[in-house]
Amino acid sequence: MNVIDLEHGLVGCFGIVGGSIAAATGAALAARGQRRVAVAFFGDGASNQAYFHECLNLAAVLSLPVVFVCENNLYGEFTPMAQVTAGADIAGRAAAYELPAAVVDGNDLWAVSEAAGAAIGRARSGGGATLLECRTYRHYGHSKSDPAKYRPPEEVERWMARDPLKIARGRLIEHGVPEAELDTLEAEVQRRLEAAIEGAREAPFPDPAERPATEFSP
Repeated sequence: MNVIDLEHGLVGCFGIVGGSIAAATGAALAARGQRRVAVAFFGDGASNQAYFHECLNLAAVLSLPVVFVCENNLYGEFTPMAQVTAGADIAGRAAAYELPAAVVDGNDLWAVSEAAGAAIGRARSGGGATLLECRTYRHYGHSKSDPAKYRPPEEVERWMARDPLKIARGRLIEHGVPEAELDTLEAEVQRRLEAAIEGAREAPFPDPAERPATEFSP
């Protein structure tokens, strides 16, 4: 939500995560006929905002190439989703607009990849928008200042056992990938992450005169 990189298709920086819904709908409007697809990522809380329904309606009416991905982590910041959201699931709301939708295990890499591939393929071929509800969980609080004491300990423990990285590692081992190879890969990823963090800390702020079309532009 806080990254702009037009070269790689990241089109905006939003004060709220749900702002991506409208931005992706607009990007999809511009992408029609180009075999390009816009994707919006947002939480369960955003699905209760008016623009969620407005954008799904527009995407359906104009058959826009957009995939709406709701990352349902069961909490809208500090509020349990079940206390403020009617209906069995968020994906079911797509039926009002006659859009295809699916509830996906958001912690299963393979399930997400399969559902996303089908939705993107549909959009590229002119089949219009799709709503995906990916069920997942926040391992920590909403922010650094949130100790997340409002979540039942047994719920946290149950979901932590379903860490998507652990699930993916186990699946790869089942498919015959040696554990030593995975250990080496994880160590390399960690090294690259640490190098990226250090590089960001040492880098100077961009000069607006040299880097137009960024949040630093006047």
